[in-house]
Amino acid sequence: MGQRAESAFTGRPEFTGRLEFIDRAADFLTVAQASLAAEPVLGSVVATVAEREVRATEAGRLPAGDGGRPHWYVVARDEAGEVAGLGMRTASFLPYPLFLLPMPEPAARELGRVLVERGEQVGGVNGALPAARVCAEEIAARSGSGVEVEVAQHTRLFELGELVAPAPAPAQAPVPGRPRVAEPDDVDLVHGWFAAFLHDADLQAGRVAGTGSHESLSRDEVAVRIAEGRLHLWLDERGVPVHMTGCTVPAMGVSRVGPVYTPGDHRGRGYAGACVAHVSARILADGDRACLFTDQANPTSNAIYQRLGYRPVVDMANLILR
Repeated sequence: MGQRAESAFTGRPEFTGRLEFIDRAADFLTVAQASLAAEPVLGSVVATVAEREVRATEAGRLPAGDGGRPHWYVVARDEAGEVAGLGMRTASFLPYPLFLLPMPEPAARELGRVLVERGEQVGGVNGALPAARVCAEEIAARSGSGVEVEVAQHTRLFELGELVAPAPAPAQAPVPGRPRVAEPDDVDLVHGWFAAFLHDADLQAGRVAGTGSHESLSRDEVAVRIAEGRLHLWLDERGVPVHMTGCTVPAMGVSRVGPVYTPGDHRGRGYAGACVAHVSARILADGDRACLFTDQANPTSNAIYQRLGYRPVVDMANLILR
């Protein structure tokens, strides 16, 4: 079993529970599985990360926390010992942000207090509101003068209801080309597109490139996702790849679509809508639920997904402390 540490709540009469820190994904899932399964779309990010780490450990790959990065999961329990909230700090990208699911505000405040007391340097808190904001503000308040909480990105979680096939505008032909699953020979192309996606996502949202809080994948990590069959390309009439849509391995019966990327010189031709519709249909055909995150500052992508039948579930935020 992995190491566990508990912190009793003090001075919080409205929530006299405890925090339980767990360092191994398998142990965390043993504790959190029922809670994640109860709201699998809302818990998709946490469940996906934990299950991916279990698979990586079983395959002999290095765990996400290798290299000295912060790496833990946390369970907030109420006074009866029931799970009241979940979170994690497993990100491999700067500023190594926390990710929190909904939890009582006193629990989020206590988490912030404990992390400062532990001497853990926290540069960001992502996830459900208001828990993420409350935790970030507690950390800022206890970290000394001058530390402020800023919104780096407003995000929105969508779930697919009934898929609506994309239809061409009047007098337009259907989207040309066809989809196919990415193959091992595509790894360099896809790896480059992942990097370009992060750059372009910031620019499209009006941010300086490189300032967004996004997961960056190594070439080996991209190769793993290709081997899992979770990356799809759209080929034009000549068979040339012009778009990429990914999706996660299902966790708790939910697969999350993303990233969705079209290089600049191929945009405006309907490739994104067509490929997302194809990937979404495959997810549904496998008996899973489909969801995705959007950047609220990018109205184009929000509109595309809603036309396909995606409906908003909850608003979240990526917060930075500096």
